[in-house]
Amino acid sequence: MREPKTIDVLLLILLGAIWGSAFFNIKIATYTYDPITLVFVRVFFALMALGFYCAYKNVKILAFSKNWKMYALVGLTNITIPFLLIAYGTNIVDSYLSAILMSTTPLSGTLLAHFFISNEKLNIFKSTGVIIGFIGIIFLFFDKLVISESNIFYVIVILCGSTFYVIGGILTLKFLKDEGNENVSTSTILWSLISLFPFCLYQEPWSNLNPSMESTIALIYLGVFPTGVAWMLRFHILTKVGMVFQTQVAYLIPIFGIIFGYLIMDEQITWKVLVSLIIIIFGIFMVKRGNKGITN
Repeated sequence: MREPKTIDVLLLILLGAIWGSAFFNIKIATYTYDPITLVFVRVFFALMALGFYCAYKNVKILAFSKNWKMYALVGLTNITIPFLLIAYGTNIVDSYLSAILMSTTPLSGTLLAHFFISNEKLNIFKSTGVIIGFIGIIFLFFDKLVISESNIFYVIVILCGSTFYVIGGILTLKFLKDEGNENVSTSTILWSLISLFPFCLYQEPWSNLNPSMESTIALIYLGVFPTGVAWMLRFHILTKVGMVFQTQVAYLIPIFGIIFGYLIMDEQITWKVLVSLIIIIFGIFMVKRGNKGITN
């Protein structure tokens, strides 16, 4: 690995912007697409993007190898379930709130990794970071303009989606970490698409589908960019500069989420939201301070 250059910093900012833009596009897509259709089409376009990339790079896809059950499980926990929960929740809450809630993934991930990953134990910095970060989340609940009785259930749904991302990540680290990033990402996305078929057949969302052009463009964007292109960009940064640098994107996602929510969706941003974001980001910083031992 090498030291980050200016181009690496710019690519990291671009990655944060792309992932941060996912939330307002999810909001727009839910105007005329139900969550199951939204996730199915999003995963489909992501699979197309990654499929072409793997074909170009001549990457062997092991989705149906003897380890197929683990690929299927990771696809379900790391893609299908969190995508559905996030789409369902963002249908009601502001898009920037979804971005802030999802930014807590490093915090819950640190907590769960302590119990399930042998070399990811809590230390003073990690413990402090997790506590501070979750104080930031609790602070959000005191802003009744942002979280109220009418949407608190959907806030919890999004937090559950964040937790499933963590579960999927832990399963990947324990069972698929040596299978190659391109293969794992493409194989799990393929299994995610397969797992969505029964839901589509049962619900028959196409029978009452009347999508708008705005929602359709947002949905295609979600599949190609935040799910497909962003993964390839993440992999480029990861392989060139390392994991520690790449994970700094966690600071950028909620910032871009708030900016896009305010500028594009005209969502109301209160001072409590900004304070909460600062607290959460500081918590993430403390967690990453405790991860100094992770190699690039």
